[in-house]
Amino acid sequence: MEILSALPKLAVHQLNKDIDGKRILKDLDFTIQEGEFLSILGDSGSGKSTLLKILIGIEELSSGEIRKDGNKIDKLPPHERGIGMVFQNYALFPHMSAMENIMYPLIANKKKEKEAKRTAFDLLAKMGMIEHKEKLPSQLSGGQKQRVAIARTLALEPDILLFDEALAALDASNRMKLSAEFKEIQKAFQVTILYVTHDQEEALGMSDRVLILNQGKMEQLDTPFNICKKPKSKYVEEFVTVNLYKRFHSMKQLVGDDGEKK
Repeated sequence: MEILSALPKLAVHQLNKDIDGKRILKDLDFTIQEGEFLSILGDSGSGKSTLLKILIGIEELSSGEIRKDGNKIDKLPPHERGIGMVFQNYALFPHMSAMENIMYPLIANKKKEKEAKRTAFDLLAKMGMIEHKEKLPSQLSGGQKQRVAIARTLALEPDILLFDEALAALDASNRMKLSAEFKEIQKAFQVTILYVTHDQEEALGMSDRVLILNQGKMEQLDTPFNICKKPKSKYVEEFVTVNLYKRFHSMKQLVGDDGEKK
């Protein structure tokens, strides 16, 4: 991870979310640095996706605040936050080609068609998808759809990118390939990434830090090494299995007690 600024890219303070009288997210406090890859890990119903929706602005928080680069953003509409989101189901328009799907948010934001087409072409090239630019979503594989969805999100040049179970719908081969590409995408586009998943191996293998949620409460925010070797609660200790730690260690991601990667 390359930290580009001492000021947190994103700061969440005392965030609470109530739905139908039930507290879904409870007193969340954490910061994310510019250039960081942070995974949010937890069981189904732990509040992971709700947190992303609040960060991007499609759901309101009940109390607390969100700051980006020091500026309060929790009252801003989604298009003014500079945050993009990639959904599990891709959310592509079925009647539009890959190129047209990427152009759509640009045209909607008053970009000229020629400029939008050039941007879409460049993004498709960076995603290795030029040969598929005229195909409809129904003609693309799951991995190809996800690449188009990522390119469309990047078209508006967000500096924070949210992924909501982005690999869950893919087969094992495509999951492995795309997970390796996420770090390359992060470096190429200089974005900060928040990645929601229920998959421990994904979270621990890709991230600079991991935030573990349990029924809306933050159990631990730490490096993958410390999550595995120094759990701060019984829940975290039981959540991260011994076999997973052994696999993670064998990948040579863990190299010493300081948790630094090779």
